[in-house]
Amino acid sequence: MANEIVYHVPVMLQECMDALAIKPDGVYVDVTFGGGGHSRELLKRLGPKGRLIAFDQDPDAVRNAIDDERFTLVHQNFKFLKNNLRLLGIKEVDGILADLGVSSHQFDSPGRGFSIRFDADLDMRMDQISDLDAKRVLNTYAEEDLHRIFGMYGEIQNAKTLAKTIVTARLNGSIETVEQLKEVVKRHVPRGKEHKYHAQLFQALRIEVNQELEALQDFLEQTVAVLKPEARLVVMSYHSLEDRLVKNFMQKGKFKGEVEKDFFGNEIKPFKVISRKAITAGKEELEVNNRSRSAKLRIAEKMA
Repeated sequence: MANEIVYHVPVMLQECMDALAIKPDGVYVDVTFGGGGHSRELLKRLGPKGRLIAFDQDPDAVRNAIDDERFTLVHQNFKFLKNNLRLLGIKEVDGILADLGVSSHQFDSPGRGFSIRFDADLDMRMDQISDLDAKRVLNTYAEEDLHRIFGMYGEIQNAKTLAKTIVTARLNGSIETVEQLKEVVKRHVPRGKEHKYHAQLFQALRIEVNQELEALQDFLEQTVAVLKPEARLVVMSYHSLEDRLVKNFMQKGKFKGEVEKDFFGNEIKPFKVISRKAITAGKEELEVNNRSRSAKLRIAEKMA
């Protein structure tokens, strides 16, 4: 098939299915459909009355939609979870799965500008509709905003110097392509660590372009309203910023600060944590699936 889109092998597939504790006639949501690997496995475990709703904002993901009457694909960002479920007549669900990794298909599509391997326009938009792309971030953001993004989202050591260099370079003309950006930052990249440095820089830009952390927080807050009592929330993250948000929310029902308590000192929180420590991929998977190296899986159950 000429237009077939190759996606990554789903990470920790068995662990995700076990974590969801699937009921055959339940209603489940896969908020990061991608190539549909997790969704296909989930459907196998559902009976004729079961239902699966999947979300993906990437137009390419729509071409992977599963032909099954129990399956519905919503072409939206998962931050619109609650409203879309309501439009489908669904108030509560039995489980939600989120795999927060960027699909290898997106990295392997040269024109999307996600990858440091290809020279392409600096785009990095997941949805292709937004008017904020990586070019706009690099060419219009103030120096202090670039410093914040590189330091916070990319965890880049010399973020301040990097921001200053970019702002100076763009006075001579806008930075439009991957190769132009690499050339501009060249003298700040530690010798022998080029790949890691570029990956951190691209991660920072991608998170900003797609407002990924804001979307994640919006999504997590909505899970409280849409999950049934004792239903499971299963989230797999790939970098420390996401993992910290997920961990805090599952433990406390909020992203920072202490757990709230009632008049009697009882903790008020929506979830019971099922996985005390994050679950990581086993030795066999690590050998065959490179993407699983940084994956951290966390599980929580909505309080009864």
